[in-house]
Amino acid sequence: MGFWRGTSPLILASQSGARKILLANAGLEFKAIKADIDERGIQADSKLSNPREIALLLAREKAKAVSAHHPGSHVIGADQTLALGDRLFNKPAGRTQALAQLRDLAGSTHELNSAVAVAHDGEIVFEDVSVARMNMRQMTEAELSAYLDAAGDAVTTSVGAYQLEGLGIHLFERIEGDHFTILGLPLLPLLAFLRRERLIAV
Repeated sequence: MGFWRGTSPLILASQSGARKILLANAGLEFKAIKADIDERGIQADSKLSNPREIALLLAREKAKAVSAHHPGSHVIGADQTLALGDRLFNKPAGRTQALAQLRDLAGSTHELNSAVAVAHDGEIVFEDVSVARMNMRQMTEAELSAYLDAAGDAVTTSVGAYQLEGLGIHLFERIEGDHFTILGLPLLPLLAFLRRERLIAV
């Protein structure tokens, strides 16, 4: 038996495997529905440059887009940005771009900004942004190639070209931030909100 106590189904506005696993492992029953929005277009139109603000904007827009079609449900939107100083990174288009990104990130500390927003009947009722600081070790071309060979197409599925829960762990020497933030869903603040609203049983 799950912990969800809402009168309408909980919805995750994402098809992210990591986010679905996090919610399921927390004992929450939910439906996953991908938000049909133009993320890059929304980002460009917003004129925002702050990585945290961009992540929060996109989390809000995802939650609101799905909420508009599911009245009564609480809808979770989430987004993550990766910033190295003032430079924002997107998911690499292929191995060549992934290699270029990893060259730039190696030997430096970048930030993952993970945002979550909850919409109910089209209105945002909760939002939060958490930050993780990731220190990637300096790596040789041979090491980067070995990593890319082993990781395969998975490098194109996440910003930064790595999954920390998998082979990406080999890229790092120090990490500051919680596991949930790194995987793209600030779960502790989200659960605290749901608890305050008496939507979960524990």
